[in-house]
Amino acid sequence: MISGVSASAPIVLVGAGNMGGAMLAGWLKSGVSGGSVVVVDPGPSEKMMDAIRDAGATHVTAVPADLKAGVLFIAVKPQVMETVLPAVKSAVGAGTVVVSVAAGKTLKFLETHLGEAAMVRAMPNTPAMVGRGVTGAFANAKVTEQQRDQVQALLRVSGPVEWVPTEADIDSVTALSGSGPAYVFYLVECMAEAGRKLGLQADLAMRLARETVAGAGELLHQSPDDASRLRQNVTSPGGTTAAALSVLMAEDAMQPLFDKALEAARKRAEELAG
Repeated sequence: MISGVSASAPIVLVGAGNMGGAMLAGWLKSGVSGGSVVVVDPGPSEKMMDAIRDAGATHVTAVPADLKAGVLFIAVKPQVMETVLPAVKSAVGAGTVVVSVAAGKTLKFLETHLGEAAMVRAMPNTPAMVGRGVTGAFANAKVTEQQRDQVQALLRVSGPVEWVPTEADIDSVTALSGSGPAYVFYLVECMAEAGRKLGLQADLAMRLARETVAGAGELLHQSPDDASRLRQNVTSPGGTTAAALSVLMAEDAMQPLFDKALEAARKRAEELAG
């Protein structure tokens, strides 16, 4: 149950796309009353409108003049933030905590458009849509312990929350876990293509690669062992796995490639932040 949310201090969700919709579904499942949620979106999908109506939540296309949010949850694309934020500024009251999940938009940027307030910058990832995401978060000095606990509960509906000590760390979180699902999906593509080149039918190779990565991820999720131990458990000395790992773990192979890739992603996150 998420405390501190009510019709008089509602969650105001700005943006009802994939991420916003996933968060809304998680909140409702966790016991948040639909009557304490206001969704601000000029054109939600038909599926989202059905979910809003079924939950008894309120949908508006613009923030009502008299509405003050308990939590103002910003879940719109970074490209439209500069247009959206001034239109929702009126919802920020003395007791409001603002939570932004827009990549690359700093707290300074938010303050420029919303004024000084308790703010949290968060970086979830797309597995949040199936309740298996992970979120990195940073809170400014105005966020109270009670507000931080409330934000933790709201973000946790999609998976674990990791708080970082500096806002700059969010760029590294973006590079590692925010963008990370794409790396895993590309790994599946590469494994499937390598299997095809070994003579397997393309659709069979893809099914094998997809289920292998999904299954390994679930094993990692459920096992108390760390990744290196699980890797060692699969690797028999002198066996097939060891032969493959001798290539993947070479000095100029996978680790330096990931080092370079994540550094490029972090640098781009810094550029987007200005």
